[in-house]
Parts: sequence; C-alpha cells; structure tokens
Amino acid sequence: MSRTAADQRASHEVPAEPSAGPLVLLVLSLAQFMAVLDVSVVNVALPSIGNSLGLGGDALPWVITAYTVAFGGLLILGGQVADGIGRRNSFQVGLAVFTLASLGAGMSTHGAELLTARVAQGVGAALLSPAALSILTTEFTGKARNRALGVWAAIGAAGAAVGVVVGGALTSGPGWKWAFFINVPVGVLVFASVLAVVPARPRNPGTRLDLPGALTGTGTVALLIYGLVRAGDKGWGSAQALVPIGAAVLLAAGFVLIERSVRSPLVPLGLVRRPPLPGAVGTMVFATAALLGTYYLTSIYLQRAEHYSPLHAGLVFLPVAFATAVGAHLASEQVSRIGPRPTACAALLLAAAGMGLMSWKGIGGGVWTTLMPGFLLAAVGIGATFVTATTSGLSSVDPEHAGVASGVFNTGHEVGASLGIAVVSAVAATSLATASAPSLTGYRHAFLVLAIGAAALAVAVTALLPKGPLELGDSPMPMH
Repeated sequence: MSRTAADQRASHEVPAEPSAGPLVLLVLSLAQFMAVLDVSVVNVALPSIGNSLGLGGDALPWVITAYTVAFGGLLILGGQVADGIGRRNSFQVGLAVFTLASLGAGMSTHGAELLTARVAQGVGAALLSPAALSILTTEFTGKARNRALGVWAAIGAAGAAVGVVVGGALTSGPGWKWAFFINVPVGVLVFASVLAVVPARPRNPGTRLDLPGALTGTGTVALLIYGLVRAGDKGWGSAQALVPIGAAVLLAAGFVLIERSVRSPLVPLGLVRRPPLPGAVGTMVFATAALLGTYYLTSIYLQRAEHYSPLHAGLVFLPVAFATAVGAHLASEQVSRIGPRPTACAALLLAAAGMGLMSWKGIGGGVWTTLMPGFLLAAVGIGATFVTATTSGLSSVDPEHAGVASGVFNTGHEVGASLGIAVVSAVAATSLATASAPSLTGYRHAFLVLAIGAAALAVAVTALLPKGPLELGDSPMPMH
C-alpha cells in the first residue's frame, strides 16, 4: 500500500480527538460487566431456579450451558459482524437482544422458556462483547488505551467474583428472577448512552460473510465448550465429553481448510498466526482456566465444607474482586515499562504461589486466616495476567480486523472458563461427589494442579508474549 493510500485510510480511521473519554469506557465496561456477570450470578441462583421451575439435576446445568455455548460459539462471528455493519451498530443490536432476553428470562415460568431466553442472551452477548472491545481498542490511543484495556481486563477477571456476591444477595433477597431483571435497567441506560458518547465510524465495506467458515467455526467452538462442560459433569473419559470434543477437532480441521480457500475468510489465518495475538490468546485461555477453576472450587468449598450460605460465600469474594482490580492496575502500568513477558511471568508466579498456599494451608483451616491470603495472592496475579494478555494481544491488530481479533480473544476467555471448571471438577471429584461431610483431599489436589498449571504458564509466556515494552504510540491501533 502506498504512503498516500495509507494516509488516506488513516484519515478515515483515526478519531478526531486524541483519545476517547471516560464516558465511552464507562458505557462499554457496563455492557461487558453484564455479559461476564451473567454466568456467576446465575450459577449461585441455580438451586432456587431448579426448585421454582421444577428443573431436575440433568436439566439444571443447561441454564448455564445454554448461555456459555451460544456466547462462546458465536463470538468470532460476532466480531466479523462488528467489522461488517459497524462496531457501534453491532454493539447496539447485541445489547438490545441481551437486554430483551434478560427480561424474558426473568419472566419465565417454565424451564423451556428460560433455556430459550438464555440462548438469546448468549447471542446478544456474542454481538456486543467483541464490538465493545474493538471500539475500545480503536477509539483509545497511546497510554489511554493501555489504561482502558486494564479496566476491561479487570472486569473480565473481577466480574466473576462480583457475580458471586450479587447472585448471593439477589437469591437471598428478592429472588432468582432478579438475577436477570437487574440487566434490564442497566441495558436500557447503556443503550440510551451509546448514541451520545460512542462515535459512529465508517463500516468496513469489504467485509463479506463467510458462511461456510461461520458454520464450521461456530460449530467448532460450541462443540468444544459443550464437550468441556460435559467433561466436568460426566468425566473426561465419558462419551458425552469425548464425542463433542472429537467432533470439534474434525470441524476445526474443516474450518482451517475453508479459511485457506475462501476469498473473504471469517478469520484470516495470517491474523491468528502473526505474533503476539496467538500467544496472547493462549495465555488468556489458561489464565482464565486458572481463575474460573479457583472461583468455582472455592465457592463450592465454602458452601459445602464450611457451610456458608450463598450470601456469606459471596461476601468472601469481595476482597478477591478488589485484589483482582489491584493486579490489573499494576500490570497496566508495567506492560509499557518492562514489557508483557516479565510482567506476565511475575504475575503467574505470584498466582502459582497463592494457589499453592491454598492447597497447602487454605483447606480445612480458618477461611479468613488460612484460605484468604493465598486467594488474594492468586487474584492479584491472575488479574495482572489478564491485562498483560489483553494489551499485548490486541496491540498489533489493524483496525479493519479489530472486531474479528476481539472475537477470537473473547473466545479464548470462554473456552478457558469451561476448561478450568472441567479440570478442577475431575481432580476434585472425590470432594464434589458428596454434599454432606465431603473429603477435603480433592480440594487440595485441585488447587495444587492449578498452582502447577500457573507455574507452567509462567514458563510458557517467556515464549508466548513479547519481551520488550509495548510501543503504544498515538494511533488508534498500531500497525506492524
């Protein structure tokens, strides 16, 4: 591309102002917070939902699975939609679908109605989440983008912890329906604010829907997430887990062949092969697995072994959410000073130490005196890792692929969440099998596995992430 052509293109893409303001970040963050919160809030409310709607043990997990499969499976397609119809337009459509589906979920009187609404919520979240992230990465510039990505990553890490608190309070108070109704006023407020604070940018006219790629790519991720969920429920060797995971592998092979041959691929293979995006996505997958695995296991341990109520267990997560935000803030400053690689390595070693402490001293002792110190260390480390992966992964993507790259990145988050829960469910099976007087050995082993995994990832990021400080510049998206 000639210098003149590059300058003409940049003139259409660079915001008139130096960088977007705090109101843009607030609006985008509120929407993402709803999408992240919706898993852990509902997770706490599951027993009440089952009793109210008459959902049995086999049907009840689908209240979570229906959302995560639709959300994770459609994220990459949602990213291409954002690039094609415009990021703000895609964000608004997704937000409207998510908000209306939340209203429908809260009004559900039968299990089938609730599950349908949950799928619709997942579709809406898959549209709004990559659109919001691509708006953030293209509207914010320089150090402001770094800080904004730090806030975004902190929401992803801390949102699950806050969701446990909110879910416990709502379930113990007005009831499980408010786990969904709470999204409606927030969604309306955000929708009304978008037109005023988020600038409209020209859509990419060259974006065409890759239907074969969309079908195989969506099917691959959806089957993988579903298989991981079933692995956590039924075991890794069960047919319920192996069949969908095997089908996902076959579809993935077909997806790669299709993307190599079509003129306008859903995911340009050059995009996902170009560092640092693939390394950052891999880091995000396993960091999310460690985070959600820790949250899931700790929540169950508190309620079953320590006999905490949902609200009491939720309150334990309040300082954890704060610690996650602290780690995210610290990392957002360090990635441009010392670089993503040393930042992530130090953060993951801290997380490994925290999880190791939870395994060694945290189980079977006092919650606040023995479990919490390790939990807080792990939260600081994982919060910092989230920021480092997000910032380094999206720092070198050109604006025309910002939506797809954001979709790929968010897909890594959803796959990692399912992977983490599946792994700890398998390792801690002896402790999770019985609700009354459970053995504590499984919890200790699972936290130890998470600690070993975090330490191994600390070694891996020395190859996965960039070494030197990120050059953020003043363009909406650095181009390499």
